[in-house]
Amino acid sequence: MAHPDFQLNDSLSYLNHAAVAPWPLRTKLAVQQFAEENATQGSLRYLEWLKVEDDLRLKLAQLINAPSKDDIALLKNTSEALSIVAYGLNWQNGDNIVISDQEFPSNRIVWESLRSKGVEVRQVDLASHESPEASLIAATDNNTQLLSISSVQYASGLRMKLDILGEHCKHHDILFCVDAIQSIGAVEFDVQAIQADFVMADGHKWMLGPEGLALFYCRPQLYDQLSINQFGWHMIEHVGEFDRKEWQPASTARRFECGSPNMLTIHALHASISLLLEVGMAHIEAEILKRSEAMFDAINTSTALSLVSNPNPERYAGIASFRHENIPSQSLYEYLYKEGIFCAHRGDAIRYSPHFYTEMDKIYTAISLASKATP
Repeated sequence: MAHPDFQLNDSLSYLNHAAVAPWPLRTKLAVQQFAEENATQGSLRYLEWLKVEDDLRLKLAQLINAPSKDDIALLKNTSEALSIVAYGLNWQNGDNIVISDQEFPSNRIVWESLRSKGVEVRQVDLASHESPEASLIAATDNNTQLLSISSVQYASGLRMKLDILGEHCKHHDILFCVDAIQSIGAVEFDVQAIQADFVMADGHKWMLGPEGLALFYCRPQLYDQLSINQFGWHMIEHVGEFDRKEWQPASTARRFECGSPNMLTIHALHASISLLLEVGMAHIEAEILKRSEAMFDAINTSTALSLVSNPNPERYAGIASFRHENIPSQSLYEYLYKEGIFCAHRGDAIRYSPHFYTEMDKIYTAISLASKATP
């Protein structure tokens, strides 16, 4: 049975939440209401809009178990958050950064851009040791200033054991940065348990929100270690006191938000996060993992398909990637798209990423179509 909060066209099998997700009904209605209000009243209720913004910070803090809503900045996207970290830290010639060889470009290019400062970027083969975590840890040394990793790799769907990495970083005075865009909203996420220093994630994937708004968590003790490179009226302590001549950065994560908030996307993401918290992340994670397991079983049963994702417990979240034995992945993707299976072509594989509400029949049909495709 279809979930009442989603109104997807029944002819479409939407298996692309790891890219851009459809909005829940409540999110659509929130945007419509905001647009109607703006069109008829302008910013008359701006103070009420600020309450929604404040409550969104609170909900996001709850979603990732941040100590306080003040630890949450609302930025444009994951790339902006990563850039704030990369160009906020004081790098020295000879420093190194450890990342994996499977990162989405956002979590690679930003670090590579620091080479002009004499910073070495070490891209680690995650299969080079007995575990992906061991591979990353082995690449660190006394000159490692930061380890940055995606919580779930975007192409293969490999889920990292972030607590192991966080513990290593803490004991070796290495900053720990997590691109959590493929986790938050799909599985339970705890910034304190993994001892993260920085966490960032766009809202348009598993959080079911719009493009153009992302959360950025920064451990408060590190605020002063990040120099600020974007300035404006919104990032100061006494925000709204426009005639005040003296200023200093806000004592909260708002210091990383230089200008006017994107109120439209704030209202949209606020509605989407309310659904996630209402359903409960424990339940959502269980439903997503159940769908992942069903996809793995169906793919492994097929003689035409080969599984790319790691099916071992604790190594997957919502992504199942596979290849066809006889059809190039790009060709298979084009065929599936024409058949109403909306997925992705990533890492020379087909990537299916259903959410907690996705009907099992849709998933089995999508795998069956891929299996029966002919060259």
